This record gives sequence, C-alpha cells and structure tokens, in this order.
Amino acid sequence: MSAEDPPRPIPGARLLFSLDPAVSYLNHGSFGALPFSVQRAQQRLRDEMELNPMRFFGPGLVDRVVHTRRHLAAFLGADPDGSALITNTTAAVSLVLQSAGLGPSDEVLLTDHAYGAVAMAVRRECRRTGATARTVAVPLGASGPEIISRVRSALRPGRTRLLIVDQLTSATATLLPVTQIVAAARAQGIPVLVDAAHVPGMLPVDVSAIGADFWVGNLHKWAWAPRGTSLLTVAPEWRRRIEPLVVSWDHDQGFPLAVESQGTLDYTPWLAAPAGIFAMRTLGLDAIREHNAALAAYGQRVVGGALGLAPADLPDPGGPGVSMRIVPLPSGVATTHPEAHALRQHLADKLSVEVAVHAWGGRGLLRLSAQIYNQPDDYHLLAERLPTLLAEWQW
Repeated sequence: MSAEDPPRPIPGARLLFSLDPAVSYLNHGSFGALPFSVQRAQQRLRDEMELNPMRFFGPGLVDRVVHTRRHLAAFLGADPDGSALITNTTAAVSLVLQSAGLGPSDEVLLTDHAYGAVAMAVRRECRRTGATARTVAVPLGASGPEIISRVRSALRPGRTRLLIVDQLTSATATLLPVTQIVAAARAQGIPVLVDAAHVPGMLPVDVSAIGADFWVGNLHKWAWAPRGTSLLTVAPEWRRRIEPLVVSWDHDQGFPLAVESQGTLDYTPWLAAPAGIFAMRTLGLDAIREHNAALAAYGQRVVGGALGLAPADLPDPGGPGVSMRIVPLPSGVATTHPEAHALRQHLADKLSVEVAVHAWGGRGLLRLSAQIYNQPDDYHLLAERLPTLLAEWQW
C-alpha cells in the first residue's frame, strides 16, 4: 500500500457506534462519539444512581471518583494526586485563571491559535482584574524552532503572569512543541498552562514529562469517554492556590477533591470513562491511532485536490499521529466566524456531511477529523460535491 492509498479499515468498526448512517460524520474532534459499550456503561451507572440516589451520592462516591481519576491519570502519564477530574478544558482554564491572582500590572500571553472560548475566558478575567491579554502570532506551517523562538521572544519576565499554549490546536490542527516552550517559559519564571483538549486518546502523552504548571485534556473527544470528562494536572507548587469555581462540601480538603466534589453533578461520565479506554485497548491503541492519522491525511489530499490545491498547499500538522487535518478554502470563503458557522450548517443540510469550518487569519479553513467509523468514501463524497456547493453559495 502506497502513501497515497487510504488505510485498511478496522473490521466492524462502524458497527461499534450509533451514528446516523445517512450522515458522513467527519467532525469527531468537536464532540467525539461514543461506542455502544461506553454508552451502556454510562447507562448502567445512571440506572444505579436512580435506583437509590442517597446510596449513589453517599461516602462511597468519593472513593469511586478517586479510583477513576487514578486510572485516567495513569493512561496520560499524569500524577494522580496532582490531578482533578473536571467537566471540560474551558472550565479548567477558567479555574486556573481565577487561581492565578492576576493584577493590573500582569498579562496573560496566548498564541493566535488559541481556542476561541479560551481566549474569551482570558479576556473576561483580564477585564475583572485589570490585567492585559496579549497574543503572539505564529504563522501556519511555522517550524518547531520558529514557534519556540516567537513565543520565547514574546515573554516578558516580571509582567507575563501566565502563558497559555495549545499542545494540538483546534482551528489549525497544528502540533506545537510544548515541552520546549514550557522549558523556555519556566526558565524565565513564567508559569505555563497547556491546553491539550485534543490530545488524550489521539496521541501518546506523558504529562509529567512535559513539565507544565498546568495541563488539561479532554477525554470525551478522542479517548471515547462520555462528554464532560477532562483531567487537569497541577504542579505541586500551585495546588494549594487552586480555588474551585464553586464551593462545595469537600472544599476544605483542598485540591483535587475540592474541584471534583460538586454536589449533584452528574458523575456518570467520569465513572464510565475507563470503559472508553478499555474499548480502545481492545481494538489496539496503536492500530486506532495509525488508522486515524493515515485516513485524515488521505482525506485532506482528496478534498484539497478537489479544490485545486497541490499537496504542497496542504498544511502539515507538524508531527506524526494527528487525526485532524485542515484544507484551506478558496479566498474570500468563510473568512469570518459567522460565515464559517453558516457554511458548516449548509454542508450539514445540503450534503449530510458534518465537518468543522473555522475562520482563522483571514482565511476559511475546513477541518477534517478521522475516526475508525469513517470510510474513504466519506471524503470522496465531500470532495465531489464541495466545489459546486461553494460556487453556488451566496454569502
């Protein structure tokens, strides 16, 4: 099989999911999708909860959450005693920002690849505290050394209070050299929060080796956990300073229980999350990752070619194993967030294709995801019909 051929499918993979067969679902990166086995595991937990809520939410719940946290932390190479389960990455970002103690003379530094909701959270906290939000531009396709140099040059010791950097960006599907960026920032005494929303499940990761002050990743995307399952890891020197967004009964226990204990929160996504990892291991983690990365690259070539893009025009993710690829749209198409949203909805309505569309840097970007339930024909269908749809689309 040549590099131009699609990967061999994993037998029976499509039947493991309950996705609508009439829809080409090429957007796993947004909300994930659960195998039947994980759906059933969560439903059993919901049934248990409704059978006797007092027993479910009783003292044994803390032990179950701690056990689950240890399991998930081990999967990610994170310190289980320095990690907390939390609903999603953006909630974790708000938690860290609130705990950072920002003041009027401080700034938070992001790259222009930062996730939109994260940038919004930073701006809100800066308005509240008088701090400043600042962005460093990183060109699409920049090399690792160039990215490190640009971020390092933008740091201002004594003023930059927090650096937020993506491990794998959402809109541009780019791997950033976070280990080296973290080392460069911490050498200047600047704390770093790594937004790794897309990493768990998609890429092998050793969180402890990255060395960030804060690292957070969603398991409800590529690790097949129910939605609302993320892990936030905090360096030892910061754990006493973490204040939960909501105070509940285990507040005096400190991090991580103070963050995890949230009264009548639905804990079933967390408790069912190990079932997703089990399902992946049953099929073979390496096989899944290799299939998805190869299929995403194939889909990018197919769709990009239909839009007249040569292979050299297709952005490289900057490293192996990435299961999302972007295809630049024609000039003038989906250059604003409202236009990108409208095009995404139009693709869903007219082509029965679910795909992410982002406006970034004045250019519309089509983001293709690949998961084991996808087939090469999903991308061929989009490639065949997309040029006509774009030509007829009225902005």
